[in-house]
Amino acid sequence: MQEKPSSFSIKNWSQDDQPREKLLNKGKAALSDAELVAILIGSGNREESAVDLCKRILASTDNNLSALGKLSINQLMEFKGIGEAKAISIIAALELGRRRRGEEALEKKKITSSSSVFELMQPVIGELQHEEFWIIYMNNSNKVLQKNQLSKGGITGTLVDVRLVLKNALEVGATGLILAHNHPSGTLKPSEADKQITQKLKIAAQSLDIKVLDHLIITEKAYFSFADETLL
Repeated sequence: MQEKPSSFSIKNWSQDDQPREKLLNKGKAALSDAELVAILIGSGNREESAVDLCKRILASTDNNLSALGKLSINQLMEFKGIGEAKAISIIAALELGRRRRGEEALEKKKITSSSSVFELMQPVIGELQHEEFWIIYMNNSNKVLQKNQLSKGGITGTLVDVRLVLKNALEVGATGLILAHNHPSGTLKPSEADKQITQKLKIAAQSLDIKVLDHLIITEKAYFSFADETLL
């Protein structure tokens, strides 16, 4: 016997309560975070509407979208009414938002300060649970030409291929480099390895008239700048 559609499905709500209709009639900015996520999942469970379910999911992350984006498929599926397909939809949408932030930062990026480097790189590495080391290549006007991941995992001097960094710098016509890596632990204190890598790249780049302008350690909400702290 076929089960009747749940009265908690969005299509069965009154028009005034439907987030899809609200988006059409009032624009995307009029919707709450819970209503936007409700559009992704389409329906709730027998006890909750999609919006109420999404409010509960968001409440579990203190209504923080960045924290929601860190939940795994299995963690999302712990909520009644969220199956694998709905969990994947939520994760995919939040990942698109994260990537958009990174692209918007790159579009307008002329590096003017350490905070502008943080704005560029935090969406890329600030929320990762593992370490990644990146190089930002810039021209004479401090405009970003390219940003590349150099290594993934633990940070040690052996993982930094100086020749590869400088080869790429010459290929893109870079005159300045900024190093950036994340500390998943949240600590902003540079390690001895961090300092050694910075000096190693700085000395090697000097021979090609390329400057290492800064090295940022990035966490989810803050950063440490070698240049700001006069460690370069």
